[in-house]
Formats: sequence, C-alpha cells, structure tokens
Amino acid sequence: MQTAAELRNLLHHIDHRGYPAYKDTRGAYLFPRYILSIDHVQGDPFAAPSRLSLRVKGQDAAFPPAYYRFPHTRIALQDELTRQFRRQIDRFSFQAKGSGKSGLISVSRCGQEILERTACEIDPQTGDLLLRFEVGFPANGRTINARELERILFDFLPSCVQNALFFRNLDENKLRRIVDLAEDQQFIREQLPKLGLCAFIADGSILPRESGVSSRPMRDAVPFVSPDELRVTLDLPHKGRISGMGIPRGITLIVGGGYHGKSTLLSALEMGVYSHIDGDGREYAITEDTAMKIRAEDGRCIRQTDISMFIHDLPNGKDTASFVTEDASGSTSQAANVIESLESSSSLLLIDEDTSATNFMIRDELMQRVIHRDMEPIIPFIDRIRELYEDHGVSSIIVAGSSGSYFHIADHIIQMDRYVPRDITTYAKQEAEKFPLLREEVLRAGLPSFDRRPKPSPAFRAQDRVKIKTMGRDGVMIDHETIDLRYVEQITDPEQVAALGYCVKYAQKHILDGKKTLREAVEELDRLIRQQSLAALCENASGVSSLARPRKQEIFACFNRYRSLKI
Repeated sequence: MQTAAELRNLLHHIDHRGYPAYKDTRGAYLFPRYILSIDHVQGDPFAAPSRLSLRVKGQDAAFPPAYYRFPHTRIALQDELTRQFRRQIDRFSFQAKGSGKSGLISVSRCGQEILERTACEIDPQTGDLLLRFEVGFPANGRTINARELERILFDFLPSCVQNALFFRNLDENKLRRIVDLAEDQQFIREQLPKLGLCAFIADGSILPRESGVSSRPMRDAVPFVSPDELRVTLDLPHKGRISGMGIPRGITLIVGGGYHGKSTLLSALEMGVYSHIDGDGREYAITEDTAMKIRAEDGRCIRQTDISMFIHDLPNGKDTASFVTEDASGSTSQAANVIESLESSSSLLLIDEDTSATNFMIRDELMQRVIHRDMEPIIPFIDRIRELYEDHGVSSIIVAGSSGSYFHIADHIIQMDRYVPRDITTYAKQEAEKFPLLREEVLRAGLPSFDRRPKPSPAFRAQDRVKIKTMGRDGVMIDHETIDLRYVEQITDPEQVAALGYCVKYAQKHILDGKKTLREAVEELDRLIRQQSLAALCENASGVSSLARPRKQEIFACFNRYRSLKI
C-alpha cells in the first residue's frame, strides 16, 4: 500500500501525458482515517468512468454495533450511508472540468425501496465499511489533466467522506429512526405468518404514487384506512401500537369501479416485498416476501416447463408436461408464470385482471355450454385456485373489475371506493348466490416435480470477457442476447437487472452442470450472495459493478426468460 503523498507525486508525474498513463494510478493509498483504492481505470475520457472504493475501519467509522449486527438493520444503514455520500458528491460532480466524463463523481442512486447494494457494505463482525463509487478521470481531449483529478481526490473526496461515513458527523437521531424503522418493518414481516396473514397495510399509509414515472408519494392523496372487519393491531418494538388492514391467507378479491384504487392497492402489495424509506408512505405496507406478480406475457420463451396443471391435450399433440416454445401465447405464458413462481417457492400470487389472459382466468357459463370441456385444453385459473391454497398453501390476491365469477370462490372480497377499502364479503356472497356458477369438474393435479436441469454453455467457459449491458429495468444483454424483463414487475431498480445478468454469467461458469436442478442452482446463487455479498458475482475486486440484490423469485424469472438456457 502506498501513501496519499505518493499518489499526489504520481499525479504530478503523469500530468499532460497520454490518457493510458492513468493506469499507473491503480492500487491502494492510505489517507488519514481511510484507504482509497483505484480499482479500475477507464480506457479514455469518453468510456465508462473509473471505479474506486473507500475502506474505513470500524473503530474509525464508529457506528454502534447494534446498527449493523442484523441483516435488516445493516442493509438500512448501508442504504442511508449511500444516500448521504451521494448528497455530498452531488455538490462536487463535474466541478473538475475536462472532456467526456471528466469530473463525474457518482455512486448508486437509491430509490424509495431499501435494497442491499454493492455500493456500500459493512462487515457485521468488525463494522469495517467499504464504499464503491465512480469517478471520471479528467482529461483535455485525450491528454491527462491530473491537476483536476488531484482536486477530486484531495479536496472534494475527503470532505465527502468526513461528512457521510463517520458516525460522529451524522445526525444520530435520524440514524436511530432509520434503524428503528428497519426493526419495526422486520417485526411485521415476522408476525405475518404467526397471524395467518399474507400482507399488512397500516392505517394512514399513502399508496398512490406521484406519477407513472415517479415512485414518490402523491401529494394530497387519500390516506389508507382499514375496514373494521380486517383491522389488525400490532405492537411494534419502537413505533408502538399501530392498526391496519391484515389480508388473511387464502383467496382475496379486490374489486371496484375504474380509477377507484384497485391497481394502486395491488401495486403497493407488489412492492411490499421490500422495505421502504421513511416518508415514502408505504413504510408499513408489508407483503409476504416471496409474493410474485403474475401476468400474461405474449411472446416470451418457455423452457421445458410442466404446464399440464393448466394446459393439456393440445390439438397438435405437443407435450405440456415438458413444454417448449419461443413465442408463448397470453394464456400459455401466464400458465408458465404461475408454475415457475411455484418452482421459486412463492407462497402468494398477485394477479390483475387487466394484465391477464381472459381465457386463462375464466370460462363463462355460455362458453362452457357451447364449447365442451373435451374441446378446451385450458383449465382456467379459477378451477385451480382453491387447490393451490388448500393442497399447496399458495394464497392469491386478485384484482377484478369486470368478472364476478371469483366472488364464488373468494374467502375475502375488498371493494375499493374512492381509494377507501371496504369489506363486502358477506354482501357479495349473497349476491353471487343469485347467479350460480357453472363449474366443470376438474381432477386435482398436484404440483410438477420441478426437475429441470440446465446445462452450461461452452461459450461462457471458453471466454472470460462476457459482456453484460443493462437497459434500465427492461432487460439485460449478455453478449448478443437480450433477456426481456419488462414484465417482471417487481424489479424496482436497474442495479437489480445488472445483478441478474451477473447471476446468469456466474451460474454458467461455476454452477450449471446438467445435474443440478434450476431450483438448486438458484439456491446456490442465493447462498453465495448471502454468505459472501453481491460482489462475489463479479469474481474479482476490480470488476465489481454497481449491483442491487434481487430476490430468488427474480433470479428464477431471469433464467426462465433466457433463450440460450439449455435444459
């Protein structure tokens, strides 16, 4: 390790030289109270910025061990420190001038959800802190402007580190509130199964968002108020007693007129698998963390998936117990999405009628009379939903705006009336009795064996440089193939998409062998992340990218949409 003075001398030495000379700066340098590492140097001022990291010893950072001992509080603290560091560097980004990305200082941009990221990691044993960020090394044309980089590393950066990464310089009360909130959120998650609930939304929550492109809370929105019939009271460790709507396990139907808040409620439940920051409005909107949003997805590929629970006896004789297609229909894709969610161990399915295939969800009475069961290969979801819960413990929450058939089989029916939920179960059941549901007898099917065993692609082991490029939250390109993730709706951050790309790359090189099932491969990836952190996916320190942790359900979804996956 070299000293900060040696780095300064080196910068003076390479000033005005060609840009490649910046590569001489790679290494670790001891600054007062932290170590600065230059891990990767960009090839030119127009390329992706250089990657740097900071290490602060736990005794110097001095955060109380109670703040980082448990995963949920540690992730919340890491999230806040990343936000603090970003606030600091935003004051200095591009203050150093030059060509291309010269002067850029950047770190992960955190949203409303609290995610585990490579940007900031705290060792749970020692409290040592590691923060990763990017800097555009300044140049004039393609000539090094080392004086400007010296300003960044010796003037701007020390101020940012001091103000963002040391406990004594931060608002202790604010940090305490963040940790307390994380503990309260975790408490609710742990209480859900004990109370027989799959979700909880506190009274006073703000569920509507600012706009379709902003996840911030809407101003002047109607606060959430639980119906008395579903109200649950919890005594949280820090906030104390709160009340709200508890959604019991089983089958829940959300109904109401258009624009009354049905999809808004479902969206809050989708995102309830994550914890949210203070002030988001959904801090106490908590959903069972394996919940999966299910929808139709025309055109997606399906790989050796047993969809026979819903589709069988196709006219063309195609095997639905090991179904393969490059271009699935709406009903076929939704059937596969359900089965794949079960394979990922999801115990709660979230479905919106608006984004579902009608013939997958239901066959009305007239259609049943005209087109006999023998002529219809699709067993609609309504005929399997009770079996999924009673035999396999999988609950469902469904938004419906036009079909009343689900009134007959729902355990609980919630009407959204101008964003206010009302329990109308008794009334809806009484009305449903006037319209008897013609049900075709369907034999119980049981779950598939989930015995898909992916094989590795020789292309990954033959080359070390497999390019990964993300397209926001829409997908990830691995070399020349794009994995379309647009309809995996619980992905909330582009850095999760990047992590999914690295999951595929790592699994292809180190895990897939044709013997492990897909479920075993994903479990191994999840265990690697849990035990060694997200950075382990990148395999070397200089290659660590900005990643955010996806759930196992999203890892499954990514593999299932990877057309080159060989099973």
